Amino acid sequence: MNPKICIAVLFSVSLVACGGGSSSSSLPAPAPAPVDPDPVGEIIQVESSVNGGQSTELVLFAPDNILSSIKWQQTAGAEVEFYADNSKVIGFTPSEVGDYAFEVTFNANGSSQLLTHSFTVNDAPSELSVRLGHAVIEGNAVSLTGYATSDTGSTPTDKSSWTWSQTDGPSVSFTESDTDGDVAVFFDAPAVARDTILTFELSGVVDEQTYTDEISILVENSSIAVEPDNVPFSSRVAEVFLYNPDSPAGQTLIDCVYSNETRYDQCTFGDTPLIAQLTTTPTIDDIMDRVVVSHKWMGDQFRKYLETYDQFDDFKNLLRATTAIVISYDVRPAFYSPTIAAIYIDPSYLWETPAQRDTINQAPDYRSNFGEELQFEMPWRYVKDNDYAYYSYPIRYRLSRTLEDLHYALASLLYHELAHANDYFPSTNWLTYSTNTTVYDAVVEVYNANEIISDFLQDNYPLDPLYASGEQNELTKLAQVRFRNPDLVTDEQIAYTREDVANMFKTEGAPQFYSYSSTREDLAILFDGFMMHARYGVSRDVAVSDQAYSDIVWGQRDRMGEEWIKPRMSFVTNRILPEYSEADSVIQNLSPPLALNTDKTWRNSVVIEDTQRPEATAKSSPATWRDPRLIPQHGVHHHGVHDHGRVLPQGLNDD
Repeated sequence: MNPKICIAVLFSVSLVACGGGSSSSSLPAPAPAPVDPDPVGEIIQVESSVNGGQSTELVLFAPDNILSSIKWQQTAGAEVEFYADNSKVIGFTPSEVGDYAFEVTFNANGSSQLLTHSFTVNDAPSELSVRLGHAVIEGNAVSLTGYATSDTGSTPTDKSSWTWSQTDGPSVSFTESDTDGDVAVFFDAPAVARDTILTFELSGVVDEQTYTDEISILVENSSIAVEPDNVPFSSRVAEVFLYNPDSPAGQTLIDCVYSNETRYDQCTFGDTPLIAQLTTTPTIDDIMDRVVVSHKWMGDQFRKYLETYDQFDDFKNLLRATTAIVISYDVRPAFYSPTIAAIYIDPSYLWETPAQRDTINQAPDYRSNFGEELQFEMPWRYVKDNDYAYYSYPIRYRLSRTLEDLHYALASLLYHELAHANDYFPSTNWLTYSTNTTVYDAVVEVYNANEIISDFLQDNYPLDPLYASGEQNELTKLAQVRFRNPDLVTDEQIAYTREDVANMFKTEGAPQFYSYSSTREDLAILFDGFMMHARYGVSRDVAVSDQAYSDIVWGQRDRMGEEWIKPRMSFVTNRILPEYSEADSVIQNLSPPLALNTDKTWRNSVVIEDTQRPEATAKSSPATWRDPRLIPQHGVHHHGVHDHGRVLPQGLNDD
């Protein structure tokens, strides 16, 4: 029987008894041939035809059945790269013209099933493609991105004619009401009573010819309601699984660290112990037992990174203060949750191929326009050998990168977020927690007692001298506007010039402006900047500029070398990573900071000539070796212990 017919429609079988050449009526009638049961579900491909260069998706659609043990495989055609092979939907971009075939095995209501599907990629190339079709739980965030195949030049393709439309399924509300001319659209999946397919179309002109492409999103119903109160996650989170399916952590870990069903007061250290409570000398295998992912490639990349770049054991040691590492396509930006004691990593720090990147939600950081009324910006960056330590990869080019390319960006993220973890759960407390104590209660206890390490930092080396009285100086107030609540802006703050802000900041005890956003961030920034310098020879620049980052009025490299900052850095490092016994010596021997050239733009000021510190100003190799399409990556303000749509208990988010 043709398997394509089985998939496309429910089939019927007619049985015809054929004579064997004998007319004897005494012969028994032949037994009827067995009838194959109707297949459960079907594979749906929304495109009636697939053109070269276009992405497509296959949807396992069986809305009236409970499915498990899903596994997709390619059985014919040029090899394609796809992920989420255990999901109801796989999306990919065929690389060659020709015939392709796939099969999916799964269990439906306890019965093993197999479906197959084939299609042909035409030789008529398309300049327009939308990525990436996938399955999503109702209420979870979705992003769709359009690409022009020929959009590889220095001047981007004109996309003003591009128009998005929904063609089937319950109506969604795009984040922007007018999406004409937009490369990407964002929305939350609608509520559904059963598996439901949404389809969308992007049409537009490329090189004076109109093209269209369709895409499918499968929305799955969830029996778990999204509650607004007393839960870590007040917006829908993605479906995730243990990276190591045999991990002794089991389903309990997922339920406690990334579920809309979990309450703050639910999980104890017996349910989700700190890694340090399991072992104080964890191996990579121990760490990976606590990793929860939405896509297996994310865990693969994280493991590979630890194997390649944790030569000092810093990350394994710092991870002891966590219960889990969650890496999911909807984590954006990265953050740390003290009431769960887990770190949440944005997988944009881990991808190496465009296909991996396609699986990540591309929604922009919601804080990007905070403080836009202010007359100044305070950019920062990591620098190595007089060049940016890492670069960003414009999504339109669909470039690949290596683990080395993402090394410094991920290292700085881990040092920062794990500083938060060890701030709330320092090594002196790891083995003191009862298995009956909830993580929430442990955090609230130290919070109410002002016994978090960052509290001690402010008591001994206050960043803001008004901290003890509960008041705020001008830099702290400005940081609240820029990073937390833009509605707090005042006319006085709007009137501050760049020179005003530079004069406020240059004699202060903070390595960068974000330190003033909270006492917790002050600690994490002191730690991550020092560790990047001490372990990798990476420097940090900070400046005061206009909003366009073009005109700087003041700036420094390695500001941590200021004599009044060193004691604060030593206080933090000794408590966050006591294994680093050489830290004090390294800190005391730090050179004074170098001044950035204010006659240059922020971008060009990355090159400093100073014969007194050749190691800090060494020329990098000629730029001919770097792909000119890459963009210098300015510093990203890590999200720390706060996150959009994920509400912490009253008080813990007011630090």
